[in-house]
This record gives sequence, structure tokens and C-alpha cells, in this order.
Amino acid sequence: MSNIKIFSGSSHQDLSQKVAEHLGLELGKVVTKKFSNKETCVEIGESVRGEDVYIIQSGCGEINDNLMELLIMISACKIASASRVTAVIPCFPYARQDKKDKKSASRAPISAKLVANMLSVSGADHIITMDLHASQIQGFFDIPVDNLYAEPAVLQWIKEHVPDWKASIIVSPDAGGTERVTSITDCLNVEFALIHKVRKKANEIDRMVLVGDVKDRVAILIDDMADTCGTICHAADKLISAGANKVYAILTHGIFSGPAISRINNACFEAIVVTNSIPQEKNVKQSTKIQVIDISMFLAEAIRRTHNGESVSYLFNHVPL
Repeated sequence: MSNIKIFSGSSHQDLSQKVAEHLGLELGKVVTKKFSNKETCVEIGESVRGEDVYIIQSGCGEINDNLMELLIMISACKIASASRVTAVIPCFPYARQDKKDKKSASRAPISAKLVANMLSVSGADHIITMDLHASQIQGFFDIPVDNLYAEPAVLQWIKEHVPDWKASIIVSPDAGGTERVTSITDCLNVEFALIHKVRKKANEIDRMVLVGDVKDRVAILIDDMADTCGTICHAADKLISAGANKVYAILTHGIFSGPAISRINNACFEAIVVTNSIPQEKNVKQSTKIQVIDISMFLAEAIRRTHNGESVSYLFNHVPL
């Protein structure tokens, strides 16, 4: 591929390196540093004039710093006359703040919309992300957004690592994930169940109600992300108490903040499977239950297809080779 440059932000350089290797490219030279007052400074170390530029930066770690770094990198490339700048954001920051909560009246912000505005104003021409928490976030942008799905990789993992998957039951830990779960059950031709959760406040669950029969079945929890892991650990306990033989959890974005790792280690999971949209090296060392699916080939193929003007929809149902 000609006239293409890939740069990595500081949030997940390992993933960026894997993407570049899949494409047979070297990561572009970029230096990021902070002044003594904590302002971010970015220096692009090579010419991007007339180039198709891709900047890989996930919404994790020091999220606010990394978001600001991404905005500055986009702006730097546009000012340096890049022909197109695409922000590759495997885990979209502030995606859970996508609507107003009726409990907070009209004073709650829609921060995901603000982030969309900031990316557009900084000069981004295109966004590539994965498993947005809410699909309506795509509508917050006036530029193209390709929302990739981890579903093909999830299906492959289930078939390869769950011995009796044909007799399993797929479970959504909340009502918002039913569309995601039903899509997987249709592909596997198995049944699904739903756990309805009632929250007192953010990251705190009041009660759970299981809808569906999981007795003597292998239950596979599917969700887009897990933060403190209160939801999935409560859900696992609910499934075991309802008679499930084994419980797996498969998540796209494993944030794992606060008490998450200790909760996972104390929970009754056979395995918790996440993608590497967020760095997982430390978490894997702290818990033997955590397994990681590599999504670098999805991002690499999306970049290749975007650069060549090809359709990206193939990736919605297939794992790229």
C-alpha cells in the first residue's frame, strides 16, 4: 500500500504494533511528551503531506490525557497537509455517557456527543471503532464511522474452547444487550436468556431477575464491556444458583478497574474472555481466568479496506485471515 502512514498514541502501543505488522508497515515516528504543567506535546517525526493517515489510540488508561493526545495528533497531521486522517479507536471513550438519565433530570451531559464533536473539530475525517456501547453514537458524528464487531471472533472462540457449546445457553446480563446476544444465538442455533438488573446508582446493582431456563446448561454471558465487574459476577452467581453447570463470560472491552480482578478471582467463572482493545498484560498475570482474543487483524483489515476504497461490511460476519 502506498501513501499510507500509521501512528500510535501512547495508550496501547502493543496493539498498534501488531496492526502495523499485519499490514507489513512500520509505525510512523511520533514523539509525545508532557511539559512540567502536564500539557501534552506531540511531534510528528516524518512527512505526512498527501498521505492517508491512521492514528491508533484506545480509550483506556489515563483516558483524558490519551483523548487529548489523540486530538492533538489529529490536528498535527491535518496542519501538516495529510490528505485524510482516520482515528482508530478500539474502545471509544465516554461511550457509556450516550444519553440523559431520567433520574438526573436535564442536568446530565451527553459526553459521548461532546467527544464526537471534539474529534470532528480536531480534523478527523473518519472513525474506526469496535462494539460501541450504544450504536446511536455513530449518529453523533457528521463524518463516516465504521463500527466493527467482535462477534465473529467470539463465535470462533466459543466453537474452539467450549466443548459442549451446542447445548449451551447464551445470556445477556442486561436488557440493553439483547440484540447482541440474539445475533450470536442465531449463528450458533442455541437458546438465550436475559438477566434484568436494577441499579441504585452507577456501578451498584440493587437486584437481578433471570428470565430463561439455565438448569444443567453451560451459560455463556455476553456483554460489550466490564468495568468493576459487579454486574457479570452477580450474574454468574445468579446463573449458578439457577442450576447452570458452568459459566463463561465473553466481553469486548475488559476495563477491569477498582475491585474487578479480585471479584473475578472469587467468582465462579470457567473463563473470562476479553479482546485486547484495552491492554490486558497486567490483568492476565493477576488472574488465570482471563483469556484474550487478539483483534489486531480486524483493525488492520479495516484499515486496508478503507485505504483501498473497499467495503468494510465483510468484517461484520467474518474473521479476517
